[in-house]
Amino acid sequence: MKRILIAASLVVLAASFTLAAERPHLMTRWENFTTANGMPDAKVFCVTVDGTRVWAGTENGLVLIENGKVAKVYQPADGLVHRAVMGIAVDKSTGDLWIATFGGVSHLSGGRFENFTNLTSGLLNDICYGIAVVDRYVWVATTAGVSRYNTYNGEWSSWSEKNAPFHEPWAYGIAPAGNKMYFAIWGGGLLEYDVQGNYWKPYTDPDEEMEIVLFKNQGLIHIIVSNVAWNPDSKMIWASTYFGLSGYDGRNWHNYLTKDSGLASDFINAPKSRRNEVWACTDKGLSMLEYSTNTWVSYWPGKPKGQGEIEITWPDGKKQKLTTSTTLAHNYILNMDFQGEDIWVATALGLSHGIRETQKETQLYANARNSRSTANVAPGHSQEGH
Repeated sequence: MKRILIAASLVVLAASFTLAAERPHLMTRWENFTTANGMPDAKVFCVTVDGTRVWAGTENGLVLIENGKVAKVYQPADGLVHRAVMGIAVDKSTGDLWIATFGGVSHLSGGRFENFTNLTSGLLNDICYGIAVVDRYVWVATTAGVSRYNTYNGEWSSWSEKNAPFHEPWAYGIAPAGNKMYFAIWGGGLLEYDVQGNYWKPYTDPDEEMEIVLFKNQGLIHIIVSNVAWNPDSKMIWASTYFGLSGYDGRNWHNYLTKDSGLASDFINAPKSRRNEVWACTDKGLSMLEYSTNTWVSYWPGKPKGQGEIEITWPDGKKQKLTTSTTLAHNYILNMDFQGEDIWVATALGLSHGIRETQKETQLYANARNSRSTANVAPGHSQEGH
């Protein structure tokens, strides 16, 4: 009898260790920055982390957050080229900031702005979405194609449907990936540019169907690509579309839809990826896929107001709901960035700081320990009302 009890205990212990190893990390606390505590506008288009500093692009200016508060707001009166800030990139070698706006590009250095527009420079178009800094080059995604600025000699280079395989010239996002650059093209799929070889490779939707997905993993899930992210750890490129999420490992495509995954929505504004994680910023919440275990975690504001909901979709398809006392500023997510184990999230009604508290995480799992192993599994959430 004693041997049986010992054996049973070992089985339970082993199962506990396995479950702990499979459990995804959780954001257990949220701090929000809105117009009530210093943000110049409710809508936050983008966010970029620079060490302890956090930069946010809003509909009414550029925001610097330091030490847990809004430290500075830059607007056209301060020299910013336009009030709508869509993309922010930090030059790691100088600490300078490069800003994509709806009125051109701004370069912030030493507290002073230098501005570039279509009329004053070689920038293709003043409507700019994505921006990235790689060595001496500043890459800009515009509605007329892609522009590149050489900070050493001041020369501009540009690519559009005139000299590259752009099915459409409307560029939304940029992802540097070693000696390659990836560009998200609205209505034109995903473009890969080999910088050293100076050649382009397009990735488009193989079924060429705008309304439905016929072949799930045969290629890019949809031609309308809203943004793109490179994971330096897994060497995978991730593309967000308005019809699902696509990942490419260099040989195979891995596509995800709400109907067969834990995605909060198929309408995705941007991806972000590191380690074994890929995050999807959707119109109904923030979703994270732990790629190695095929486990999903989604976050959105719950009811009553002020509380947050976490929905975990396990590899077997079962769902588990957890509740937090704080939540995202809004369910419409536009962008995000990492700061250690924390995350910063741009939403339609403010900037949210997601914090992982290991003790609270353990408590949340402990409170819901029995829900996964019993029939009391929370149903999938409705996509209305978030």
